[in-house]
Amino acid sequence: MNLRIALFQINIVFGNPEENKTKIEQHFKTIDSAVDIVVLPELWTTGYDLNRLDEFADTNAKDSIAFLTQLATTYHVNIVGGSVAKRTAKGVTNTMLVINRKGVLISEYDKAHLFRLMNEERFLLAGNDTGLFTIENQPSAGVICYDIRFPEWIRTHMISGANMLFVVAQWPMVRMNHWKALLTARAIENQCYVIACNRVGQDPKHTFGGHSMIINPWGEIIKEAGGEEEMVFGSINLTEVGLIRQTIPIFDDRRPDIYE
Repeated sequence: MNLRIALFQINIVFGNPEENKTKIEQHFKTIDSAVDIVVLPELWTTGYDLNRLDEFADTNAKDSIAFLTQLATTYHVNIVGGSVAKRTAKGVTNTMLVINRKGVLISEYDKAHLFRLMNEERFLLAGNDTGLFTIENQPSAGVICYDIRFPEWIRTHMISGANMLFVVAQWPMVRMNHWKALLTARAIENQCYVIACNRVGQDPKHTFGGHSMIINPWGEIIKEAGGEEEMVFGSINLTEVGLIRQTIPIFDDRRPDIYE
């Protein structure tokens, strides 16, 4: 099965949800009907304006879901909607939203690992559920930024059958060598496609590195963006996942009985 992917590597406007929505809408107007899945970056509505989450957090992600649903149905495309600051009764979570072509919300994933270097633990609640979902009849998983530093978390999803890993991020420029190495490692060790969308630009404290990419199950980079705002398009062939997993049967050869 072949799928056409579009990554929206944007410069997020700090603390301005309406301007960011307008930017996303303009990007959707430029995609063609061949695109199957659009991927947005982490916290694309607000950026890391964590000090003003009381003002910006979206209650139950209602507005964000409505916005993405409208885009999904208008353009007849699946959306891995990056993540947004979602207000809940217990606090605010960093939540990935996945909407299918019919405008149905098929997954909400709350970032499990909070990044202390950007003070996430002060403002956000960590999630406890997996990011598993099915899109275009393909078992998939979604994780957010810092999550990729925890290979055991990614493997949890792959054991459940996922063959695509979607990563959304606001990854800083100073650690771009880690970004590329970690994503490539996750693809190789799990024999899956890694589809990763990062942001670019600056906020008051950080510069972000872009280099969104699509990596195949051999760890080969199919597409890679640069460090500026751009859209990245790439095609993937999911038949490769099964073939590679048969060639080197790592899932059959695992020894979980000795791992703990």
